[in-house]
Amino acid sequence: MTTRALVARMDNVGDVLLAGPCVRAVAAHVDSVTLLTGPRGRAGGDLLPRVDQVISWCAPWIDPEPPPLTSADAHAFIDRIRALELDMAFILTSFHQSPLPLALLLRMAGVGWIGAISDDYPGSLLDLRHRVDGDPPEAERALSLAEAAGMRLPPGDDGTLAVRRPLPKVEKLTGTEEYVVVHPAASVPARQPSALRSASIVAAMAQAGHRVIVTGGPSDRTLTKAVAGTHAIDLGGATTLPELAAVLDGASVVVAPNTGPAHLAAAVGTPVISLFAPVVPAARWAPYGVPVVVLGDQEAPCRGSRARECPVIGHPCLESVTAQQVVTAAAQLTAGREYLRTGGLS
Repeated sequence: MTTRALVARMDNVGDVLLAGPCVRAVAAHVDSVTLLTGPRGRAGGDLLPRVDQVISWCAPWIDPEPPPLTSADAHAFIDRIRALELDMAFILTSFHQSPLPLALLLRMAGVGWIGAISDDYPGSLLDLRHRVDGDPPEAERALSLAEAAGMRLPPGDDGTLAVRRPLPKVEKLTGTEEYVVVHPAASVPARQPSALRSASIVAAMAQAGHRVIVTGGPSDRTLTKAVAGTHAIDLGGATTLPELAAVLDGASVVVAPNTGPAHLAAAVGTPVISLFAPVVPAARWAPYGVPVVVLGDQEAPCRGSRARECPVIGHPCLESVTAQQVVTAAAQLTAGREYLRTGGLS
């Protein structure tokens, strides 16, 4: 008997990448996995291993700029899900989000078994109401839902993040000599250092002898040009997400705020210097499964606020990070990565 499962993660690219271990655990126990994402996370879904198809829908209770919820749109979504003839669904959400609106729609689409992490009373909307104690890393929190359903990772899968390989060839963009990456942009302003701060980091890294590549999306071109200056190669807007993954894969270390590319760096196994604004907890959202140095004042007044715009004048949590701190962290991480590559042999 064929078993078809849906795994839903309706947020940004980084959130989708963090769902990867859960997806692989489910995939080890079913015949096919459909991944449901929001439009902002679709490109991340296309990179996840063990996914048979990716579909997207904008959930009005999750997207930060939500469209109106209309009867026509909801019924079109229900019809689309019904056509998949799913046997089960796992709904992954952040701790402040409810899985129940999506559970209702999936139930209306005929999905017979639905599991989710939920503090809210689900009534008959969930067959598995899973609860998580403490504040584990988000990847482990999501994986625990699959484990609660009896679906564990297969032997040999270490539970870290991963992407589909092979990745595109990007030597024409990066060159062949060793390099570090600085990614200055974040999905929201509260998590992003100033352009001046990022530019000072790039200059200091170059002065320390690193060849520096600055990355960013199409909307980041003005920022990446200013940050790269004359010290770095500017790849702002020059890569697709798979190409960005390849650029990060080739780096000795990645410097990035708490945003999707930091998780993408972790998914390709590259150490990360995380410029982390504590609007969300680093214990949960720092890059997972790779060597990481977290910089930024984790006790700043914005702590735990989930603010999208910095609520504190001067953005002290990130503006207090010095270029020398980043240079020192890069030396530590690149030395450690060389040890990992050589097995510690001289």
